[in-house]
Amino acid sequence: MVSRAPRRTLSGMSARTPEEVHALLEAALNARDPDAFAAVFEPDATMISPPHGVVVHGRTAIRASVEPMMHGDASAQIQVVGKLEADGLALTHARWSLGEMSGYGTIVSRRQPDGSWLIVLDNPLSFARDDPHDRDLLT
Repeated sequence: MVSRAPRRTLSGMSARTPEEVHALLEAALNARDPDAFAAVFEPDATMISPPHGVVVHGRTAIRASVEPMMHGDASAQIQVVGKLEADGLALTHARWSLGEMSGYGTIVSRRQPDGSWLIVLDNPLSFARDDPHDRDLLT
């Protein structure tokens, strides 16, 4: 019988800044942990799920929509390229890649009563990576 190391869970981690929500998403994708990915969202959050742009609502649907992307060995990279923050809300923009998929995304996150940040809205398909006009908007 082969024993496996316990699966590392990221679900208990929380973002201390709006930028850290992106780092937690990247870590969850690289750990192949859909529960940790969904935990970065508010319970009633909405996300546009790549690669087909399906709109999903709530943590359960978000988890289910990203689980297929977690198979295989593609590594995720996310780089925050912009932020606008006021009154406990933040709008962040990031470049991302996961294997052959890539793009620019926009996230709206909200400061929680405990000071952590959770995602309210996530559109990872905000900008097309190969559109030079979109790239110019973020530089």
